[in-house]
Amino acid sequence: MSDSTGQFVWYELMTSDTAAAEAFYRSVVGWSIKDAGMPGMAYSLLSAGDKSVGGLMALPAEVSASGVPPHWAGYIWVSDVDAYVAKVVAAGGKVCRAPDDIAGVGRFAVMGDPDGATFILFTEASGSNAPPAPPNTPGHVGWHELYAGDGARAMAFYGALFGWTQDQAMDMGPMGTYYIFAINGVPSGGMMTRPPAVPVAHW
Repeated sequence: MSDSTGQFVWYELMTSDTAAAEAFYRSVVGWSIKDAGMPGMAYSLLSAGDKSVGGLMALPAEVSASGVPPHWAGYIWVSDVDAYVAKVVAAGGKVCRAPDDIAGVGRFAVMGDPDGATFILFTEASGSNAPPAPPNTPGHVGWHELYAGDGARAMAFYGALFGWTQDQAMDMGPMGTYYIFAINGVPSGGMMTRPPAVPVAHW
């Protein structure tokens, strides 16, 4: 796998109140926010300093009507979105939104893992992605956490797809095992079997 495969390269918030979300993240995180200028839709870019880190948009009515609440989603870089869609399905995942192009930006597909947690496959139009910010850079996402149906199974699923490796398996007592995973050798997040109080698997 390339060094870029499996890296989180973008984050997106779909929310029921974009104005309130913009005010909140400006105040709490210190992001600057500006309109992306995308034809036919309102989409805001969230930036830390001069680097864009994510986007914000209204939760589409049809998505909200299906019961999906406001949420964040992570974009994971792959070299070929369509090929990876097939890999996800073969590994027991599902297609939530078929591959599509964003003009001048790249190609994406919304996927669900075997437990239903969603993530987005993405390839930039240029065919390469910018290097991620160094760990612990202020204003950037520092950790990625998955509440899975089965933590060990999720670790195997994502590891096989993206080359993520298990960095640690922490015994959390009654809460089970917390699997810390590394991307290109850098600890980047954790996975665990969701507790009963968490109703669905999710990132």
